[in-house]
Amino acid sequence: MSNNYYDGDLEKFIRNLFGKKNKEKKNKEANHIPNVEIINKKPSFNPKKYGKLAIILTVIVAVIAILLANLYIVKENEYKVVRQFGEVIKYQDQPGLYMKIPFIQSVTTLPKNLMIHNMSEEEINTLDKKRIIIDNYAVWRVTDPKSLITNARSLVNAEARMEEFIYSVLRTELGQINYDDIINDENSDRGSLSEKITTKVNELLQTDNYGIEVVDVRIRRTDLPEENEESVYKRMISDRESIAQKYLSEGDAEKNRIVANTDRRVQEMISTAKKEAALIIAEGEAEAARIYNEAFSKDPEFYQLYRTLETYKKTIGDDTVIIIPSDSPYAKILSGYIENNELVNGLNE
Repeated sequence: MSNNYYDGDLEKFIRNLFGKKNKEKKNKEANHIPNVEIINKKPSFNPKKYGKLAIILTVIVAVIAILLANLYIVKENEYKVVRQFGEVIKYQDQPGLYMKIPFIQSVTTLPKNLMIHNMSEEEINTLDKKRIIIDNYAVWRVTDPKSLITNARSLVNAEARMEEFIYSVLRTELGQINYDDIINDENSDRGSLSEKITTKVNELLQTDNYGIEVVDVRIRRTDLPEENEESVYKRMISDRESIAQKYLSEGDAEKNRIVANTDRRVQEMISTAKKEAALIIAEGEAEAARIYNEAFSKDPEFYQLYRTLETYKKTIGDDTVIIIPSDSPYAKILSGYIENNELVNGLNE
């Protein structure tokens, strides 16, 4: 008996050979089935699902961006003008957060506070046909943003129109004033002139409805054209010298008038004083004579002696020489040896 299982049977051998291989293949496939099932259980990538999510997120971000881009803030010192298709529909002047319609409305910012506009120099003719160069400035502000945007379109255009009005009024007003009155601070009308210019310019701005207001117009400096500056300076010097000479002449005349009045008053005072002194002296002499008369009337003999002695004082001096008899009463009086009765009797004789 042969030890080979397929001995003598070739068909059986071939069937057995290929059958074993198919069986092994089936076993291998059976062994790999669980792995295939495990792979199928993992989540698969779905492009449609993630594409929709990305679109939704993009739309949300775009909406938020559009909303943020159309929010605007109004500050305390500014206006926000809202325009729709170029036409002004409203403006905001209260501080806060506001929103405009996207893609349709636009916002323009205008200042709310006072502004200073430095104007360009301009040559103007005065009443006495003198040419001067005026350099001034204006203080102004926006009062109606809607009118400004509608009629002037921008701040630059509004300032340009304001400057035209100011120089127009300046030419008219300064053309009615002489050159000396403009440059002379003592006789200058600049205070009232600024008020007149401001009032008239505001009237013109309100007529054209530019939505701005001029608060004040001031002349910063007045210069002369170079070609006539030297001649004007010489004329000014000559005028000042004439004025100075006039003041000196008036001062001398006033001095002479004061001196003459003073001398006259002094002479009047001296004459009055002399008159009063003479009256006082006359009254004093009269009173003295009265007293003398009263005194001498009480003793006539003494008065006679006194009068005699007074004549001695007038007739006898240091160099006087008198030749009289020694026994005469006059000599005795001089010698002082006579009694009173003898003296009186001698004098009476």
